[in-house]
Amino acid sequence: MRVLVVENEEFLADMIGAGLRREAIAADIAHDGREALARLRLGAYDVLVLDRDLPGPQGDEICRHIVEQGLPTRVLVLTAAGTVHDRAAGSGLGADDHLTKPFAYEELVARVLALGRRARPALPPVIERAGVTVDTARRLAVRDGRPLALSRQEFGVLEVLLRAQGAVVSGDDLIEEVWEEHTSYRTNAVRVTLSTLRAKLGDPPVIESVPGAGYRVSDEPGSGAV
Repeated sequence: MRVLVVENEEFLADMIGAGLRREAIAADIAHDGREALARLRLGAYDVLVLDRDLPGPQGDEICRHIVEQGLPTRVLVLTAAGTVHDRAAGSGLGADDHLTKPFAYEELVARVLALGRRARPALPPVIERAGVTVDTARRLAVRDGRPLALSRQEFGVLEVLLRAQGAVVSGDDLIEEVWEEHTSYRTNAVRVTLSTLRAKLGDPPVIESVPGAGYRVSDEPGSGAV
């Protein structure tokens, strides 16, 4: 899941972003409406956590942009005003949910996860292939009955590869799905993460490198996976 946090209070924005990343959610941050619109034009986001009171274009205008462009992004509006009128106004502009400040962080995460499920087609919470099982709801990964202690990026890469059902996934696609903004394939982020993930998965290898194309999970462990 990929989330854009738009909040003009830098401390709060950074806190939300760091917390979402701890939940294995890729989170980018913008501090004003202009930056938010630029990021929405450049990248695909599943959920937008949006402060309604922003410098530059306000949160209401950001909501209008999402509706007018037909973007699949779900919107969680953060507002200091919690009246029925305010919530109704936000809903009329295209917001999917509202959270009044101050809020419990656990509540924000729960709502982001719920909106993320609505932003994408329904997918099975448990994925199995080549002896590897990933439980996306509980963030658990197992190989042949052996629990795997994976980092956020390792878990994300494994989930994306398993969901591809044997199809090749490019390094750029892995970056887009798993990492935050400003990560480049040239930094070797994917390569390093795949190396540690393969080591934790053990033998026989299940992740195959396809020269010039990307990576995939083999149907048969050890069959050309390098």
